[in-house]
Amino acid sequence: MRPHEPMLRAWLTSQFRDDFDIDDIVQEAFLRVLKARAQGEVRSPKAFLFVTARNIALHHFRRRQLVPKMDSASEFDVADVLDENADVPHAVSRAQELEMLTQAIQALPTRCRQVLTLRRIYGMSQKEVAAELGIAVHTVEIQTALGLKKIGRYFKEHDVPPRPLR
Repeated sequence: MRPHEPMLRAWLTSQFRDDFDIDDIVQEAFLRVLKARAQGEVRSPKAFLFVTARNIALHHFRRRQLVPKMDSASEFDVADVLDENADVPHAVSRAQELEMLTQAIQALPTRCRQVLTLRRIYGMSQKEVAAELGIAVHTVEIQTALGLKKIGRYFKEHDVPPRPLR
């Protein structure tokens, strides 16, 4: 796991900037991965480490959004907790889309899923993905295109309207 620490730190910094203490997130992620390994085999420790770190950072982000910073309990105000402007339907819709995307990615063949995950989720270049998986760059190109096409087909079959790619 330690060989992945520099890449994990760089990725966390690029995704979450200076919003969090990266050291704490990395340490907690390593701790959770070690606990998971103690309970059984982790088939893909690097992927598990990155997903765990992402989840920890997102948890910290959500917590920061929900818990008002207070100097004392006397400063507590219900208005700080109840955000009438929150776009709940949008948040629910977004969560459903994310769940659908996760299902679509899980439905892909193994190699295609690996390539697409490394390219689109971890933001690795085609060359980096090729080196990581021990395949040709051309194969990465083909698998990425194939994966995106299959995800599009999956969404169409499940009546999900198309969204523009970022």
